[in-house]
Amino acid sequence: MTVYRKDIAAIEALKQQVGSSWDAINPESVARMRAQNRFKTGLEIAQYTADIMRKDMGEYDGDSSIYTQSLGVWHGFIGQQKMISIKKHLKTTNKRYLYLSGWMVAALRSEFGPLPDQSMHEKTTVPALVEEIYTFLRQADARELDLLFTGLDNARIVGDDAKAAAIQVQIDNFETHVVPIIADIDAGFGNPEATYLLAKKMIEAGACAIQIENQVSDEKQCGHQDGKVTVPHEDFIAKLNAVRYAFLELGIENGIIVSRTDSLGAGLTQKLAVTYTPGDLGDQYNSFLDVDEITEADLGNGDVVIKRDGKLLRPKRLASNLFQFRAGTGEARCVLDSITSLQNGADLLWIETEKPHIGQIAGMMNEVRKVIPNAKLVYNNSPSFNWTLNFRQQAYDALLAEGKDVSAYDRAKLMSVDYDETELAVNADEKIRTFQRDSSKEAGIFHHLITLPTYHTAALSTDDLAKGYFADQGMLAYVKGVQRREIREGIATVKHQNMSGSDLGDNHKEYFAGEAALKAGGVNNTSNQFEEPALSSH
Repeated sequence: MTVYRKDIAAIEALKQQVGSSWDAINPESVARMRAQNRFKTGLEIAQYTADIMRKDMGEYDGDSSIYTQSLGVWHGFIGQQKMISIKKHLKTTNKRYLYLSGWMVAALRSEFGPLPDQSMHEKTTVPALVEEIYTFLRQADARELDLLFTGLDNARIVGDDAKAAAIQVQIDNFETHVVPIIADIDAGFGNPEATYLLAKKMIEAGACAIQIENQVSDEKQCGHQDGKVTVPHEDFIAKLNAVRYAFLELGIENGIIVSRTDSLGAGLTQKLAVTYTPGDLGDQYNSFLDVDEITEADLGNGDVVIKRDGKLLRPKRLASNLFQFRAGTGEARCVLDSITSLQNGADLLWIETEKPHIGQIAGMMNEVRKVIPNAKLVYNNSPSFNWTLNFRQQAYDALLAEGKDVSAYDRAKLMSVDYDETELAVNADEKIRTFQRDSSKEAGIFHHLITLPTYHTAALSTDDLAKGYFADQGMLAYVKGVQRREIREGIATVKHQNMSGSDLGDNHKEYFAGEAALKAGGVNNTSNQFEEPALSSH
């Protein structure tokens, strides 16, 4: 017996027990409401989605072609529409997640207005957005099930038993829009206690995977900008522990921690690591510092020195009181960061790179996997990369290395539209198309995400509408560019009243008041212009 049928039977039995005062209660209506409210709390969502991610991680270990993907979203509605589209086009949400970007929270959700990605926004905005996203995903469940319930009722009314049976199968096997969210906690917003408190709020809101980076909280920068400052490993490990304790306290024992290192682009550290013995973790961190060998006589006022192998070494300190690393040590520091994180409680890695280059990513991951064979990467397919220029230059360099004639191309100007139809550009686009597949196979990337795509799509679609509507196209810009496409492509929002829950509310009114219900979906509802017959031609 399905959950739906069990709920009907259970409520029917309860009605018999209570007696006539529940005569108005329809057991099937209750079963429908229960199906539409599958997840009662954020912790239920966190556990459900953590189980999904763990299963997916195990499957990837067995077959690197089974990678996962997500797009970053900055509002619950955007996340909802993304998952509705995935179900519509691909028929399943399997291996498709959501990403919550700290950059987009800062740029779009702070009460201060648009902010740079420097952890300046209100940290409570992050769990609030997790909760908002899941509210919209649960509403997508309720809406889609409501359409199925309406279809079931209509099939029963006309006596179409076959159609009713087919719809019942869809109800019984309904796939939720609720999927894992990988949520950005930045550098932890303060000390480990602050990190723990915020992680708890994020988990309680439904987050099963928390991404944390090894930058200094009060000096945090966007991973694709300059001026990044890292912390010694022991400091970062304390924050990994804080997140794990938050998961364990709340009973999400298989929660996922994504450890991000910004060391590739971070040339600075705020403080020296504590070291007790040669070669320990602190000593390894300090070994990357840019230093001058000095004698005791060379010591100046306020100098800080390190003793290593019997030598006195003075780290180069900037006017900002920050210490700098030696140039060219970024990849080695990323490898050490990654190994250390996995050895101290992290589940997945994130290495922030300056370009999308499979060879570079694989080079670091191969070193990590010498120590941690099943190490897996979450990789940012970032809009901060100029993908067109990067891959055209990679194609150019490959031709040059093969001794091919590249005189027809100017490497510095390969972004030009003049090259769009060339063999080089076509080859580059193919490499972009297969980048996720190829890098998952060659570089251990389990999860591919784009951090800020819906920030850019919102701007682009708004620009498309504005340039026509406010010029000579008027309403045709909206009708042709938006509504006509919505109708013909079956976009759910064309019936925006239904999308916002109007029909769902009508059905509830009928549950509660029967024939006395005052419903919005009558003959004078203009949304009737978008009924299914109008969509049948697409």
